[in-house]
Amino acid sequence: MAEKIHGLSQLEAEKLLQKDGLNEVPEPKYNFWKEFVGKLWNLSAWILEGALILEFILGKRIQALFVLAMLLFAAWNGASKKKQSRKVLNNISHQLTPTVAVERDGKWIKLNSKKLVVGDLISLQRGDVVSADVKIISGNMSFDESSITGESDPVKKHIDSEAYAGTTVVEGNGLAIVTATGKNSRSGKTINLINNSAAPGHLQQLLTKIIYYLCLLDGILTLVIIIASFIKGGDFANFIDMLPFLAMMFIASIPVAMPSTFALSNSFEATRLSKEGVLTADLTGIQDAANLNLLLLDKTGTITENKTSVASWNNFSNLSDNEVLSLVSAAIDQRNKSIIDVALDEYILSKGLAIKNPDKFEPFTSNTGYSMAEANGHNIKLGSFKQLSLIDTDANTKTANIDFKAGRSVAVLIDNKLAGVFILQDKVRKDSKQALNELKKRGIHPIMLTGDNQRTAAAVAKQVDLTGEVISIHDFNNNVDIKDLAGIADVLPEDKLRMVKFFQDKGYIVGMTGDGVNDSPALKQAEVGIAVSNAADVAKRSSKMVLLDDGLSSIIKILDAGHRVYQRMTTWSLTKLARTAELTMLLTFGYLFFGYLPMALNAMVIYTIMNNMVTMMIGTDRTHITYKPENWNMARLAKIAFSLAAGWTIIGVIFVWYLNTHGWSHGTVSTMVYVYLVLSAMLIVLITRTRKYFWQDHPSKLVGIVQIIDVGITFILALCGIAMVQISWNNLLITIMIALIAAIVIDLVYQPIMKNR
Repeated sequence: MAEKIHGLSQLEAEKLLQKDGLNEVPEPKYNFWKEFVGKLWNLSAWILEGALILEFILGKRIQALFVLAMLLFAAWNGASKKKQSRKVLNNISHQLTPTVAVERDGKWIKLNSKKLVVGDLISLQRGDVVSADVKIISGNMSFDESSITGESDPVKKHIDSEAYAGTTVVEGNGLAIVTATGKNSRSGKTINLINNSAAPGHLQQLLTKIIYYLCLLDGILTLVIIIASFIKGGDFANFIDMLPFLAMMFIASIPVAMPSTFALSNSFEATRLSKEGVLTADLTGIQDAANLNLLLLDKTGTITENKTSVASWNNFSNLSDNEVLSLVSAAIDQRNKSIIDVALDEYILSKGLAIKNPDKFEPFTSNTGYSMAEANGHNIKLGSFKQLSLIDTDANTKTANIDFKAGRSVAVLIDNKLAGVFILQDKVRKDSKQALNELKKRGIHPIMLTGDNQRTAAAVAKQVDLTGEVISIHDFNNNVDIKDLAGIADVLPEDKLRMVKFFQDKGYIVGMTGDGVNDSPALKQAEVGIAVSNAADVAKRSSKMVLLDDGLSSIIKILDAGHRVYQRMTTWSLTKLARTAELTMLLTFGYLFFGYLPMALNAMVIYTIMNNMVTMMIGTDRTHITYKPENWNMARLAKIAFSLAAGWTIIGVIFVWYLNTHGWSHGTVSTMVYVYLVLSAMLIVLITRTRKYFWQDHPSKLVGIVQIIDVGITFILALCGIAMVQISWNNLLITIMIALIAAIVIDLVYQPIMKNR
């Protein structure tokens, strides 16, 4: 029946496409206000809302308005950045739309699934994601329908059964006719290969730890202030008056800008990578790339060119070469060609032979290890010599003189007798050797994976300077010396998941490249799963990154992006910890030593808002690329940050002591401390963002502009006495001078520490 059914003509398809539209359902529009309201219902928002209520109860209306402004800004900013991230990922997802094998005008072509129309004849095979509702007309297949029903068990389908958009072929192959597209399909949505969750991955753990450290510090210092207040003879009324300040100390600790900074940095890098030939399917892939220290690489299509050619052909049958090759052509998959199919096709056509149409055909599967066809009364099997030699027990004797290490072998059986062996060779890419050396310079251990035999794999490893031992998967065990491992041969796709888990258990952050259906579990398991350009749809859906270009060079770009995100987040973490610790310690010691909190409440609120504006922009900052795998050592970051804060606090306390003992009023001191804290926060950003002295390296244009605006607003507020006591130009210049001297001294002491972090 299937042989009598043909697809549409191109003209018919274009008319239907114009009538019914593209095979897609417009995604729901992003609801900014719904997201905005959602941002008002989380832990950070609850703390701000609690502080807002407290300020109103205590009659601090102006301060309450500032807290309200901070709350609304955090919600607005978070909703805006999520909208931006979603837009970036949606744009990328459109580039990941799967292609489908379709018959048009009697020829099989690869077509963007959005251009499918009702009546199209399509070919389905294992690993394909069904792009529209279809009716099966040939073949027996099993489908994963969990995207529709939620059931994980495969569902078997036979001729005349319906298969639905969004489901995945997990077993078998066949032909189908499209019955419904787009909004008319049962699922009512197009396939989306992107995981739209912008989850911060390992950075979410960082956020939790930062909140923990800051709240612990604030809790201790708040307790110190309360105890000191009562020891000094303070009464309950005095304690009530201090509540707004204590509330603001906790508010200053809330990482309001952190989600926005993450979203901004990740979206920025995802957009950049998409222009460089890498599509981001999961933002955590970018973040984890900075920590990557072991990379499992497919040989074919990654280290070698994604084009295989026949190097030699040996005929072991009584038929002529042309007769055997003609029968071989019948066993080649013409619907969904692999690189081996293409190589054999080209070789047969170069001999002046036509491609034979089989009477019956079954495509290659990893379970059988070969494709099978019936033609001219013969049964033809084409595939792995290892598998086919199990059928013809004389195969090893016939091939005694063949050098299998010369390349990849493909055998052909005619009527279950070995008829011939092709030796195919993959040419090593010109950039592979250089790219692998670059990976090794960055502290990443590359390990080549291949289904080829051990001798062939060792020869390729030698060509690209992969030093170490190449072992067979059969010798792979817990006692393998990983540091001396260059490659693993005889690898089957299903072995890869076991290897990824093995290396992860050994403490490695694992990256992996893959293209096949059976690679999908391993790609999903790896911290940085990378689907290569010709990967199956399900492999792309399981990975975090998808390469548009062949070769290894694009992986270097992923690493660079990861390191840029890491450096920005490190700067953000150090800045947040240091300036918050400085604020709380300076206020605490000021109260203990001088009997009052040396900063106005209004100024504290403004300081908190302005700092969040700057730190949010760190997500766009210029960075440097490091050449070693990074790791989030939060204890070390906290040590560096609190050391920086201690330096600024000591100089700040000395400054406040001098002002208090030389006639400056409490109000003037309060404003000068506010200016000092703002300047120190800006300078801490400049110090922590580079491994040079801060005056030797400038930030990005956006960070610089926001810093200038913040400092300008600070000077205007201080000189005009807006929301704080007015100070003179002399007092402002004194404060600026003290802040600059402090920054230079601190940077001279801590720059070596920052350089080695």
